[in-house]
Amino acid sequence: MSNRTGIDILRDPFLNKGTTFTAKERDTLKLRGLLPPRVHSTEEQMGRVLSNLRGKATNLERYVFLNGLLGRNVDLFYRLALENIEEIMPLIYTPTVGKACQEYGSIFRRPNGLYISLEDAGHIEEILQNWPHKDVRVIVVTDGERILGLGDLGSNGMGIPVGKLSLYTACAGIHPSQTLPITIDVGTENPKLLADPLYLGLQQHRVRGEAYDALIAEFMKAAQKVFPNILIQFEDFANQNAFRLLEHYQDKACTFNDDIQGTASVALAGLYSALRVTGGKMEEQRLLFFGAGEAGTGIAELAVEAMVKDGVPEAKALARCWFIDSKGLVTKGRPGLAGHKLRFAVDHAPLSGNLEIVEALKPTAIIGVSGQPNTFTKEILKKMAEYNARPIVFALSNPTSQAECTAEQAYVETDGKAVFASGSPFDPVTFKGQTFVPGQGNNAYIFPGVGLGVVAVKSRRVNSTMFLTAAKTLAQLVSEEDLAKGRIYPSLKMIRKVSLAIAVAVAEVAYAQGLADEKRPADLSAFIQAKMYQP
Repeated sequence: MSNRTGIDILRDPFLNKGTTFTAKERDTLKLRGLLPPRVHSTEEQMGRVLSNLRGKATNLERYVFLNGLLGRNVDLFYRLALENIEEIMPLIYTPTVGKACQEYGSIFRRPNGLYISLEDAGHIEEILQNWPHKDVRVIVVTDGERILGLGDLGSNGMGIPVGKLSLYTACAGIHPSQTLPITIDVGTENPKLLADPLYLGLQQHRVRGEAYDALIAEFMKAAQKVFPNILIQFEDFANQNAFRLLEHYQDKACTFNDDIQGTASVALAGLYSALRVTGGKMEEQRLLFFGAGEAGTGIAELAVEAMVKDGVPEAKALARCWFIDSKGLVTKGRPGLAGHKLRFAVDHAPLSGNLEIVEALKPTAIIGVSGQPNTFTKEILKKMAEYNARPIVFALSNPTSQAECTAEQAYVETDGKAVFASGSPFDPVTFKGQTFVPGQGNNAYIFPGVGLGVVAVKSRRVNSTMFLTAAKTLAQLVSEEDLAKGRIYPSLKMIRKVSLAIAVAVAEVAYAQGLADEKRPADLSAFIQAKMYQP
């Protein structure tokens, strides 16, 4: 186990097993008397933890409780999460993590990752060396400016990389000691945080420009030096930084942006599954995106790439994707369009009302990535059912409070016709005697498996082909039984099987493109599966 004994073991969450230490272990490790006398099985331990968890009054209290468990007993936390994934995932990530980030200053107990601020410029390598685990393979980093659909939460956004990395472990078996959450603190524009005495970060306005870019550059260089073969995932950066940082670093480091590429992959997988219900081909669809930020344009870019690889001319593929932003339909004639929107601007008269745009376009699918709740109104949903025998309705904004519509609204207002998916979980809906099980387009179906494949074969880069392959792999794992229930994603109970399949597919891309530094094994699936941590 280690050369440590006694209380040092009980204080190390990677070594502590609590009351499951056997009598022999207690003698050998000098634990006798430091624990209550009875030896419990892991199953008994989990029963006690679940009872305590379910006894909490709110999901935020459950979040705090689970983070406390992670800080005491890593194996027990992940065993609990893996065996109760449908119950635990919404508590350690969306939707609960959004509330946790909003309250991070008041619920803070212990640091779960590394904080790098402007004050650390010139010393980032030293800070990374302070991390106790030296074989780190995956970093999730945020600057806290666009946390879910909640906006600028500054340093309180640490809950996001902590939550994402817990899913890397629970869903794909990346060993928890090989993960590192990082928040880069350059200030915040949130007035409540600037005035909050409990706020954990720098109480100053955000620094931008050269100083910001220099800090990111120093971090990227130091991370790759301190942790060779590292995969760096950008998370919840605002549009003004997310696109340009991805463009700048994707060919210089093993990195990706989950809000752009992970969301794109899981949404594309949902579209592939939905087409098994509605019929037709991707290039025949009219996709209307509510929201033209990272998620929306990321989905559209991957959908266009998929169509082009199927032989569709790029111009025709681009013409299948339409966007609504805060000013209405994204059109070519509008001055001052941001760079990521220009590619999808359409040659059309300006339209500003959402219903008016739906009536003009008659889309086959509406995809909500706006962070604006209740955008899919009763009138819009009814129009979708009028234009389509089976309208595709994706309300993907997180957390639940920001969803464009609820599952119940989608099914009721379309008279049960909608093929629905959401970003956060919704309970099953019974309508006219039929029970629909709404699919959750959770990025956890994608990024853990992609990360596992990249790490396992030591891929030097992550690229769009990997995310396209991941989408197709995920869609193939949706059964006819799932589709019959209205679910266009597999059950979360299958998440490790899903992650392994995606990891193998991504690893195949890495080998095919000459990106893998690991010698190819005879049995790639068995090789990757052997690397998956089992709590």
